[in-house]
Amino acid sequence: MTSLFIRIFIKDYRNTSNQKVRENYGKLAGAMGIATNLLLTLIKMVAGILFNSIAMTADAVNNLTDSASSVVTLVGFKLSSKPADKKHPYGHARIEYISGLIVSIVILVLGFELARTSLDKILNPEVTDFNWIAIGVLAVSILLKIWQCLFYRKMGKAIQSPTLKAASADSFNDVIATSVILLGGFVTRFTGFNLDGYLGMAVAIFIMISGVRLILETSNPLLGLSPSRNLVEKIQKKILSFDGILGFHDLKVHDYGESVCFASVHCELPADQDIMVSHDIIDRLERETLKELNVNLVVHMDPVVVNDERIDALRKQVGALLHAVSPQITMHDFRVVWEEEHTNLTFDINVPFQFPQSDQELEKNIIAAIAMLDPTYQTTLVIDHGEDMLVGAEEHKEPEEDNQ
Repeated sequence: MTSLFIRIFIKDYRNTSNQKVRENYGKLAGAMGIATNLLLTLIKMVAGILFNSIAMTADAVNNLTDSASSVVTLVGFKLSSKPADKKHPYGHARIEYISGLIVSIVILVLGFELARTSLDKILNPEVTDFNWIAIGVLAVSILLKIWQCLFYRKMGKAIQSPTLKAASADSFNDVIATSVILLGGFVTRFTGFNLDGYLGMAVAIFIMISGVRLILETSNPLLGLSPSRNLVEKIQKKILSFDGILGFHDLKVHDYGESVCFASVHCELPADQDIMVSHDIIDRLERETLKELNVNLVVHMDPVVVNDERIDALRKQVGALLHAVSPQITMHDFRVVWEEEHTNLTFDINVPFQFPQSDQELEKNIIAAIAMLDPTYQTTLVIDHGEDMLVGAEEHKEPEEDNQ
């Protein structure tokens, strides 16, 4: 049924990378959430009042809160589709993350409120008139919530939306909560022991744990997550597919919301290559990366001296020295200036975030080791931190004949 709704209400529904299509997915999900949750709120509220069930009334309030969350989802998708402006040059797509965070906070607040209500029911138990009509109401609610959970899940998977994934998790929590209430109703009806408050408390704890987990998941993109390895590998493969690029490093990917991705990288090209040729290579790389991967790539060109036996030999020496210090260290931007009385070595190294040595200690050890190769070597180095997958090829490609 979800696929039918998508085909009917979303034009060009397969083109999920298009911001307008994503907005339409969000609008459909929000509208369906508002309609179904309001229906469930009305049914459960009436049943809770008639049968004096605080658990059922709390579940009705839960669904009313879900309706409010659906409104947040609808507004979030609408605002996230706004184009870039002077104050927000990267667009507004991260509003979708914020709306997902709001939904997660609502879930947590709901859990606290349900816990408070359940504690009151435990301390001050009341007789619950649980009959077959109430059972039917809860059964229908469970089935509708299962459909809603699957609906949100499919929609969220189609457009990789953290907001809809959070809504799907919330719907699943509602299935658990209502199922527990239904189970407690059966126990109350057939044993006379009122579990209403205790089961409500169990559900509340479950919902609060889920709320905390979802808050962490929806906050991570706002804090700045590492890009997926799949995306990094695609960018790396694209860069190295260009003749004339010897290597690359300092690849950094920035996510400003789904389908809004920016990246920067340093690409090494032969220093003796015509500057116009190098510029053309970089231009083509940026254009093709945007077209094929939907990544706005900015390339910084690093000229590298090639086919210089002295520099090549010294680069290999320093590389071996760094590898001896730690195989996790990679080197780039290696430059040498030969002077009469001393030689200046300048390069950058990349180390993992959790490297055992401090930057100061590592720099001191490397400079001392290079000085042992030759006391006239004066070393200047910059230490970068990052995961291995964000660092380009350590070995240089051989330049093509026509680029010499």
